[in-house]
Amino acid sequence: MNFLPDVRILCDTCGGGRFDPETNQVRLNGKSIADVLHMTVDEALEFFTPWRSIAHPLQLLQDVGLGYLTLGQQSPTLSGGEAQRIKLVTELAKVRALTEEVDPLREAKAQATARARARKAGHQGEVVDGGTFYILDEPTVGLHMADVEKLLHVMHRLVDAGNTLLVIEHNQNIWAEADWIIDIGPEGGTDGGQVVAEGPPAQLARSRKTHTGRLLAEFLAAHRGEKPEGSEGKATRREASESKANLAGLRPASRTRKASTSRTTTRARKTDPH
Repeated sequence: MNFLPDVRILCDTCGGGRFDPETNQVRLNGKSIADVLHMTVDEALEFFTPWRSIAHPLQLLQDVGLGYLTLGQQSPTLSGGEAQRIKLVTELAKVRALTEEVDPLREAKAQATARARARKAGHQGEVVDGGTFYILDEPTVGLHMADVEKLLHVMHRLVDAGNTLLVIEHNQNIWAEADWIIDIGPEGGTDGGQVVAEGPPAQLARSRKTHTGRLLAEFLAAHRGEKPEGSEGKATRREASESKANLAGLRPASRTRKASTSRTTTRARKTDPH
């Protein structure tokens, strides 16, 4: 019977509200808990604006383009990209350095925990918290271009807080914001699997030796209002379908894209899903 679809029947008692009448009698500004769960993130953000601890994660959800989700939406109905962005918001909500003053007691406890773990693992010397390493698999899937820009801003905030991002992505806006790209090819499927290029986006765009490099050169030139150099600047649809990139360690938006400014601690990988 596992192959049959789920059957859902509306509850006769609550009418799908999930709560009994006594619970729904408790109201905040005229809204019951059932009413709140039917709100979208955008609506809930406006409703909970006076309560900063609630409004902050809702604002982050809106920033990554999830303002259309309802608060009571069930997790199995989320797409892979939506689930990834919710996890990203969960982590970003933990980042206090960008929004609050550092709590000395909390920092001391974190350092003590890190030292204890290092000693248990046999590590000698000073322990420095290097942040968290995040791996994101095509988080822009299904996003409008305006929401991609919001997602980039959120990624920058994570990196600014001392974390590292490894992003598998087809979106060229994400490519252009990476510190480092590792391009695996030269083609897809059985014709790929080799590292054909790596470096900052500008370096790959200048080389034009790979599908990704040629597409990136055309993309950067278009955004600078320039004409791509040479006939090789015209990428075919086949190249576009075969070019995939995995980008990490996004720069702050205010930083230039020269190779000399890229962070050596970040890496990116271009992979093929076939």
